[in-house]
Amino acid sequence: YAPNRQRDLCTFCTISLDQEEVFRTKVFDKSLSPFYGEDFFFEIPRPFQYLSFYIYAKGSFQRDLPVGKVSIRKKDLYQHSGKEQWFSLQPVDPNSEVQGKVHLEMRLSELITDNGPGCQQLLVRIIECQGLPLISGQNCDPYATVALVGPSRSDHKKTKVKKKTSDPHFEETFSFEVTRSSSYSKKSNFQVEEEDIEKLEIKVDLWNNGNLAQDVFLGETRVSIKILRNENFHKAWYLLQPKGNGNKHKPDDLGSLRLKVNYVEDTVLPSSCYKPLCNLLLKSPDVKPISASAAHILGDICRERYEAVLPLVRLLLHHNRLVPFLTAVAALELENTQEANTIFRGNSLATRCIDDMMKIVGKSYLMGTLKPVLDEIFDSNKSCEIDPIKLKEGDNVDVNKENLQNYVQKIFSSITQSSASCPTLMCDVFRSLRHMASKRFPVDPHVQYSAVSSFVFLRFFAVAVLSPHSFQLRPHHPDPEISRTLTLISKTIQTLGSWGSLSKNKLSSFKETFMYDFFKSFQEDKCIEKVKKFLDEISSNVNKESSGMEDALILKEGEVQKRAQGRKRIGKRNFKKRWLRVTNRELSYHKHRGKEALCIIDVKNIRAVEKLDESAFNRKNMFQVVHAEKPLYVQAGNCVEACEWMEVLSQFSRCNERRLANFHPSTYTGGAWQCCKGLSDRAPGCKPCTTPMLANLQLDIDCDRETERIFSLLTCNDGKFQKMEDACASIAVYQGPQREQDEYSKFTIQDPKETFQTLKQLRNVMEELQTQHDRRNDPTAKYGSL
Repeated sequence: YAPNRQRDLCTFCTISLDQEEVFRTKVFDKSLSPFYGEDFFFEIPRPFQYLSFYIYAKGSFQRDLPVGKVSIRKKDLYQHSGKEQWFSLQPVDPNSEVQGKVHLEMRLSELITDNGPGCQQLLVRIIECQGLPLISGQNCDPYATVALVGPSRSDHKKTKVKKKTSDPHFEETFSFEVTRSSSYSKKSNFQVEEEDIEKLEIKVDLWNNGNLAQDVFLGETRVSIKILRNENFHKAWYLLQPKGNGNKHKPDDLGSLRLKVNYVEDTVLPSSCYKPLCNLLLKSPDVKPISASAAHILGDICRERYEAVLPLVRLLLHHNRLVPFLTAVAALELENTQEANTIFRGNSLATRCIDDMMKIVGKSYLMGTLKPVLDEIFDSNKSCEIDPIKLKEGDNVDVNKENLQNYVQKIFSSITQSSASCPTLMCDVFRSLRHMASKRFPVDPHVQYSAVSSFVFLRFFAVAVLSPHSFQLRPHHPDPEISRTLTLISKTIQTLGSWGSLSKNKLSSFKETFMYDFFKSFQEDKCIEKVKKFLDEISSNVNKESSGMEDALILKEGEVQKRAQGRKRIGKRNFKKRWLRVTNRELSYHKHRGKEALCIIDVKNIRAVEKLDESAFNRKNMFQVVHAEKPLYVQAGNCVEACEWMEVLSQFSRCNERRLANFHPSTYTGGAWQCCKGLSDRAPGCKPCTTPMLANLQLDIDCDRETERIFSLLTCNDGKFQKMEDACASIAVYQGPQREQDEYSKFTIQDPKETFQTLKQLRNVMEELQTQHDRRNDPTAKYGSL
């Protein structure tokens, strides 16, 4: 921040889509240069104009005060994507905080009087608005003012107030007299003089009616009358702008905010367009050699882009083709591995695919295994520092060592007793890895264990402990002290896992003397046997014993607005703040966090989880949970939160026996359903429910979307695609050392002819897909359309 501030501030940063906050960081205590260091990843569930970041100063007894903001237009996001850079903070002015659009119609006509043609008349019709902001979390009460402004005139008109809506329909027409210039002469066709047109404009302001409070400015748009010069009729949509188009004098230096934004936007075509590319990718596990397959080529070409593997893993996972592909690429890697102790330690296509697979299918597994202990670590915040150099004054190293040992023991026990909860897909992959590793290094009795532990301990559990936020185990990154504790635990778990492969010589992996001494307390035969038993259970056909992990797991909790259920005949059914909690067993809401449940709904009794029309209560971000009794109506804090609540509730209710086929998108009030006008409160729904997906992986995978992402990745790496084609041609012609060996060595080309054939097929389907994209790009789209 700017160095001229007089006092340190406790600050936090929020992320907003237009004016809707979707995330916020933790509060950073008293610093002019806070380092937030937080990552947020989210799907954008609705249209937006700006991605904005606000810095707030935390108020002790008053509301939080905005310090400054950074706003990036949606159309400019691609320019900043993938880059880390500083942005100057801009002032937060109420008159510049706008969003939404307005639909206007303008018409010029000639007013005929008893004495013949009279003055010129301009008719302005305010049709509707869309996407106006929420005011204090509620839909606004908007109205519009319309004015014809120009030299020596400012005629103002006003629409009626529309209650509780962000998409008001006004349908009001206002007339303005346009004065003729003195040079006007009678003509058969009505026209406005050039000099008049240049000077006049229609100004439309949107306001929120404050009732007893001050009205809040929502945005404005200005349209020059000269747009009617050639035609007397004009109808268009206009984005609302800040007051005066945001023109301000140069603000004071408010400081800067460093951001790294990654933004991906794909245009997804109809399913039929993706079949050729999808089929080419899905047959990859059957291609011999595997390096000549389309999926392997994608990994080769996009080697530097770690995120390139994720859409491939999702696609193969959805079609049950992931295990044979992973087996094939792991076998290829093992061929090139010379020593057993380096097995699966690199950042290869095989390890990246298995990493992503574990993140996708192992989410609930991590929740049950690690989250309870991690929550305890965060909540108790006990010191665990055992490095003598880093000890704080007053710290007792023996107490810290005992705290750390207690946490490690709890996590270690939780992991080694969790085999019954390990997802079947992970077990299938581990079984395959174990078999191939034993075959590749038959004289090493431990390699069958290290092949599995290098993934499940080093790349799964240890990484999740070190970075719980990245695995959705905690909402924020830990503070420095807890982060240090997690680092020490993660190191110990890594060593326990690799050392658990029956080798007692792993203590040399600790370069620090204090870690060596600490770890010696775990070097017991029973620890080794626990790890061996666990690895056996998740990677062989041994029957898995029940882990005893029968406790309910908290999947999501947070504050929401809930509509009263209306069990009592007397009393108003209004909205109240409640603490909502979802576990793998039940949905409950509480008056406050930590209080007893006011209502509990068994997850098995949930019959549908669907969006609720905004018109039902004139509120955004609402969803309904239909269960054995009346629907539960809930309003989430923002659009991202609403999607997350619906996703987690849907995951655990998709296989319920009495799920509904149809639902009512609105409410039953006044003796009828507002959506279909059905009279009975038990009338079948009028809209099909969201199609249930297979619940064994609890995943929603849109294959068209994933295939489009793969197409985009291949397209933007066209240069490497061409080099791989050249490499195949060169190797096929010259059977010997290549002059450009350094360039070609980046690619895995075992069979140049087979690889070239696949590249040619990929090139053909990509060209056809690009043609489909070009065909669907609408060249007639223009500003003014919806």
